[in-house]
Amino acid sequence: MEATREIYWNVGHGVVLPMYLLTLLAFAACAYGCWKRIEVYRQGRPVNRLDNLRERIALTATNLFGQTRVLRVAGPGIPHALFFWGFVVLFIGTLFVMAQADFSQPLFGVRILTGSFYKGYSLVLDLAGLAALFTLFGLALRRFVARPEGLKITRDDYLMHGLLSAIIITGFLAEGVRMAATELNQNPELARFSPIGLFVAGQFAALDLQSLKELHRLWWWCHFLLVTGFIAAIPWTKFRHLLTTPANYLFVDLRPKGSIDTIDLEAEGVEHFGVDKVADLTWKDIFDADACTSCKRCQDRCPAFNTEKPLSPMQVVQQIGETACTAPQADLIGTVGRDALWSCTTCRSCQEICPAQVEHVNKVIEMRRNLVLMQGEFPGEEVMVAANNVEVNGNPFGMAYAERGKWADGLPVRHLSDGEEADILYFVGCYASFDKRNQEVAKSFVKICDAAGVSVGILGKEERCCGEPLRKLGNEYLYQMTAQENIELIKGYGVKKIVTTCPHCLNTLGRDYRDLGLDIEVEHYTVFIDRLIGEGALTLAPHQFDYTYHDSCYLGRYQGIMEQPRNVLHVAGGRINEMQRSGLESFCCGAGGGRILAEEKLGNRINVQRVKMAEATGAPLIVSNCPFCLTMFEDGIKTGECEGKLAVRDLAEVVVERLATPVNFGTPEKELSLAAVVSLAEASGRKEQAPPEEERLAAAEGVSA
Repeated sequence: MEATREIYWNVGHGVVLPMYLLTLLAFAACAYGCWKRIEVYRQGRPVNRLDNLRERIALTATNLFGQTRVLRVAGPGIPHALFFWGFVVLFIGTLFVMAQADFSQPLFGVRILTGSFYKGYSLVLDLAGLAALFTLFGLALRRFVARPEGLKITRDDYLMHGLLSAIIITGFLAEGVRMAATELNQNPELARFSPIGLFVAGQFAALDLQSLKELHRLWWWCHFLLVTGFIAAIPWTKFRHLLTTPANYLFVDLRPKGSIDTIDLEAEGVEHFGVDKVADLTWKDIFDADACTSCKRCQDRCPAFNTEKPLSPMQVVQQIGETACTAPQADLIGTVGRDALWSCTTCRSCQEICPAQVEHVNKVIEMRRNLVLMQGEFPGEEVMVAANNVEVNGNPFGMAYAERGKWADGLPVRHLSDGEEADILYFVGCYASFDKRNQEVAKSFVKICDAAGVSVGILGKEERCCGEPLRKLGNEYLYQMTAQENIELIKGYGVKKIVTTCPHCLNTLGRDYRDLGLDIEVEHYTVFIDRLIGEGALTLAPHQFDYTYHDSCYLGRYQGIMEQPRNVLHVAGGRINEMQRSGLESFCCGAGGGRILAEEKLGNRINVQRVKMAEATGAPLIVSNCPFCLTMFEDGIKTGECEGKLAVRDLAEVVVERLATPVNFGTPEKELSLAAVVSLAEASGRKEQAPPEEERLAAAEGVSA
């Protein structure tokens, strides 16, 4: 017998008109609901998210059909992806039925669903439906039975799972009853290509033809009405993320990661800065709430949430959406909560993992801007002192300008203010300039450059804080003031290339300063050293050691620089023991978002939690690439009672001890070599003794030795 089937078997072609009318009504209800949602989004300010449309469409196709962002978390990601692909296949199958029944066959006498193609079609759709049903069941178990901590359940969750399951089940029931009447005995060879339908058909094999026809009409109409109900419900329920999440892929911010809008502080008529009402947000900020799938991946990775602070990135986004719908004139900052806003480290782990491309961090920064610029609020008195110090002295510690370059005395460093030229400008940053512990990093970097034949210039007493901590805390005014002074100075010296040992300076000078007119290559020292080694300009004498490496947020997630530091440490003889949270999944040290200047008063200490992760690897040494991280880990080793078990060193300190041609100038009075650290570790049994450390700098008190 021919491999095919009658499309409208038992229901007749008379259902076509009412079927299309009901479908049209369902789409009308869907369109009306979408328009009502658009009215909510339009409360926000305009922002162009349709530039570079070709690139956006390509990204959307990759993320949607490849489910690339969903699959970043294998556990729940795999069933989500399988369910999506299964439903897509079922939808395509429905289009084939519609194409043949209502267009190709009646108009041209052409049947698509016949022969070998129909057999493959039947098999693929059956398996797709089964995959969708099983994955939906697994996801329901996770949400309603296992229910991970922090995963909220709403009425819409029950509706979504119930309706989708009912659509698939009624589809199989209608197919099975039809097969029991037309294929089970009449064409068993064809029935084999619909294995799930064949199983269902077997359950109804004993019924007479009339009963099968009645059941088929029942299940056919149930299935159809459920599908139309599903279409109509999309914009009115959590189903809307089926549209908004793919759309969010299209609306993604194409700027470099972590870009922040630069406020025109001198614009005429502008008297309000930051966000405290829904109308201050962009439409995309509001749209994000509808794109959010409440998967809580962002919350699971948030260092603030995971140390019992009152911040959930997921909740912030959802609170914005709820406020936009129910009380758009309400105080948004009061709704989210000040403690929640100040707890953010801007580590970007929430955005990096979000399967819906929701943008969390800038929402927090915009509300901080309002707190600082409009309401004069700071997270603590110590931050106000630090901000005043930056304004007066160019650094958060209140140290004199003249002290900024003292660390370089005796080193082959050229001061640009003396008219000297250099291959690179080393933008030192505040911590490497004033903190004795981080000064060792600066000295090590200069020694490495000298060994490679690279001349190093510094701004010395003319350098100011890059302004990054202040900007992340919301003080855009002070950030721009200090940034403009740095930019004018750098341009005046005709600098061609900048290298910095601070990822925060890297992001600020290399990305944020571009909005203010600085267009100069800026490179992190780990990338610089890796290239020097690769080009043969720098030769190391490797000595074996075990370590774990911390990917700082502003170097790893923000800049994607993860392999180069590991390459350098490998050449130096290192054997890495990766932490459970590394690379893009790295856990913040707690200093980002300006938190380096603020006391950590709520919950547990983030730096201690990260140190414990390092201790769990069994490695005796943490290698850092950031002055903030180095400072936080020195403190975390003390506070976490890991002294004598764990040490922290900067990558530059490790490399300088492996130079094939050692340099002897500028040796610090108190310097503990890596070899000495290792020997102390061996003496303690399994881990390293930390080198002498300085007290963490308190911004309100200046630098203490």
